[in-house]
Amino acid sequence: QVQLVESGGGLVQPGGSLTLSCAVSGFTLDYYTMGWFRQAPGKEREGVSCISASDSSTYYTDSVKGRFTISRDNAKRMVYLQMNSLKPEDTATYYCARKLGVRLALELDMYDYWGPGIQVTVSS
Repeated sequence: QVQLVESGGGLVQPGGSLTLSCAVSGFTLDYYTMGWFRQAPGKEREGVSCISASDSSTYYTDSVKGRFTISRDNAKRMVYLQMNSLKPEDTATYYCARKLGVRLALELDMYDYWGPGIQVTVSS
């Protein structure tokens, strides 16, 4: 069955870096656009970034542009989110998700499978 599992979260100081990993199984990663989302306490889940299946084109929400980098390794069945210059407002549970269709987009209802999420806390 389709599974996505995030790893690499934790506590980091403001200005620090973390790399999140998403291990996928049960489907061929090559054929799917993938996304990262996050949800802070008391807030709605929001899209962070996505990467296309076809040419690894990427899209970022404005608040993380220039700080976060999404990437993928189809052979290893992994998707990554490199997060630099982290801010307290980046604190959230981060989710990896598989998108329906190849178009780059971060609408939640376009994603059909989700990982359980992993906590990222940015605090001094």
